[in-house]
Amino acid sequence: MDVDGLDGDPPRFRENKGRNQDSAVIRDLYVSLEEVFTGVTKKRKITRNVLLTADGRSTLREEKILTIEVKPGWKEGTKIIFEKEGDQSPGKIPADIIFIIRDKPHPLFKRDGANLVYTAKIPLRDALRGTLVSVPTLTGQRVALNFNKETTKPQTTRRLQGYGLPYPKNPTRKGDIIVHFDIQFPLNFSESTKAHVLKSLYLQE
Repeated sequence: MDVDGLDGDPPRFRENKGRNQDSAVIRDLYVSLEEVFTGVTKKRKITRNVLLTADGRSTLREEKILTIEVKPGWKEGTKIIFEKEGDQSPGKIPADIIFIIRDKPHPLFKRDGANLVYTAKIPLRDALRGTLVSVPTLTGQRVALNFNKETTKPQTTRRLQGYGLPYPKNPTRKGDIIVHFDIQFPLNFSESTKAHVLKSLYLQE
């Protein structure tokens, strides 16, 4: 039996041993964080052998579309099971087809449950004198963090409440965006100078 992705995902299969039933066909289903945020419908085409009712032994090839409703906030590892949708053959129970949710890498965020982790890069001069940091969100909106006359240290973090991913059991409630900071040094700084400045920033109260 063949399982094809209609949106370009490469097919990958694993098999689980079973008794009285053909081994399950397991397929990774990759979703973006934006799709996890809103929910999305995915379609997969399968090509399988189907028993003819005339004699119960002959088979023909059939194409079928499986529709997967990915709910907002679903976690990586969530399984969607289509029971007995595999190849049909005499004397055997058709295999289950199982899709496992996998997170696509994101260019801006890393996922931590319902929270999103974002690292903002800021020049050293802005870290020392204060600055306005614009933080992206999955909706396209940007949220401003104001560090007016406030030193930003390497250990500084900020939390934007309610801008993360939905909780699967309560999609109206959302996690947070946790902001870390990567201080960018001028290119002409030596490693020893960088180390000295970083040490000073860590020691600041």
